[in-house]
Amino acid sequence: MPPEVIDTAAGSMRRLTAADAPALAAAAAESLEHLGPWMPWATPQGVSVRAQRDRLLGPAGAWAPTGDYEYGIFLADGTLVGGCGLHRRIGPSALMIGYWVHVDHVQRGIATTSAEALTTAAFGLRRVERVEIHCDDANAASAAVPAKLGYHLTGHVDHPKEAPGETGSRMVWVVHRREWLTAPRVGPDPNP
Repeated sequence: MPPEVIDTAAGSMRRLTAADAPALAAAAAESLEHLGPWMPWATPQGVSVRAQRDRLLGPAGAWAPTGDYEYGIFLADGTLVGGCGLHRRIGPSALMIGYWVHVDHVQRGIATTSAEALTTAAFGLRRVERVEIHCDDANAASAAVPAKLGYHLTGHVDHPKEAPGETGSRMVWVVHRREWLTAPRVGPDPNP
């Protein structure tokens, strides 16, 4: 299992619990226009406190060895400014990273710092040999994150459009364990 708390340059990432539902819902609701084009769950109903609490009380919050691991992204003062996670959607020896940041905190390196920390945490797990980040071809902000971290764009895959801004094609960014563990870490650009 990955660590439940990960310290980062921006603050920390912590395992989400049902008690975080109000803060998570507020951050997502305030960012609805920003997230809506890319996240199928970013709807008024999907970001409600009830929806977030129900989600975190279900499999999303279980942190089972064969499940997903969801974190809240917190500033040093404890303010929740986004979410990220390790997801088991791409096979037995791989994990996928997802992330979102509150609209008032974008372009500050928070997504990059979080993805870097999650990549390191993923390779701390036994049998994980590959980490991927997928994002729609039109989502330039999300694509900038794996590019900064040294992931390789390995191709594009067709997918059904799930959110209004999606094109139906996703970029697939990949890094392998041996690459990550031997590459120098320089951290995110503070002025992306």
